[in-house]
Amino acid sequence: MSSFQEALDATIGYLESLKRAGVTHVAVRRETLEALDRPVAPPAARAASSAPYAIRHTSPAAAPQPASIAVPAPCAEVQDMFAERIRYTGATKAEKMASLREQALVCAKCKHLAASRTQVVFGVGNPETELMFVGEAPGADEDAQGEPFVGRAGQLLTKIIQTMGFNRADVYIGNVLKCRPDTPGAQSGNRAPTDAEMKTCLPWLQAQIEIIQPKVIVALGAVALRGLIPELSAGITRLRGNWLLYRGVPLMPTYHPAYVLRAYTLENRRAIWEDMLKVLEKLGRPITPKMRNYFKSA
Repeated sequence: MSSFQEALDATIGYLESLKRAGVTHVAVRRETLEALDRPVAPPAARAASSAPYAIRHTSPAAAPQPASIAVPAPCAEVQDMFAERIRYTGATKAEKMASLREQALVCAKCKHLAASRTQVVFGVGNPETELMFVGEAPGADEDAQGEPFVGRAGQLLTKIIQTMGFNRADVYIGNVLKCRPDTPGAQSGNRAPTDAEMKTCLPWLQAQIEIIQPKVIVALGAVALRGLIPELSAGITRLRGNWLLYRGVPLMPTYHPAYVLRAYTLENRRAIWEDMLKVLEKLGRPITPKMRNYFKSA
């Protein structure tokens, strides 16, 4: 089978998985449609040409567990046809992340956000980690300090991370949106990022994931999950606790810590902890009987 046919099969499989997940429409850029409309050259001619989309062989992602909801990602070359790819330099992960950070700190693609932000909240943690947490966007505390998840929700996330057996510095924490969503005329409070804002900013997060290559990503809340996988139509209540795949990386959706603080019930605390137990199992980390029994009612 040719590499072109493999890429085509991967794309078809990806679209079929979206259809099974309830997706009825997929946004496609005009440039992509124009590229698809061009005639396909014979294999020999394609090899000698300088076509803009050179498809290389990509090994298929490992099949998810039977109980998971499968949303396989297409190969990176196909994804690059739909989203901007950010370049960075460096020999180590730390150097690559530093190169990426320098570029992100001066980003002004969303002019309204660049004008209202105090600073870019790039992300924090260990680029060599196996575990990455992704939220939706910085709030007022994060915008002031330049670090994600430092407010009340961040304090709860830190406790969760520590209860899992990690230190905050052991993992990596970032957001889909790197700037605090502006709130014109408001003295306080936060708003959720728009789909357009998250789509514009997503390449920064994709580059972070590409550098870190985590074994597991945890999506904190419905907005973060929608920012990562806009095609999903199901809500966080249905999807939490079920394994998804994002660019070949196992992804666990769970409740946002801010939601748990607002609805501080035993049921919600137990639900987010059960999701973290699945993360620990996926990572092969030890789980004690005490950890399994957290938040279980008498």
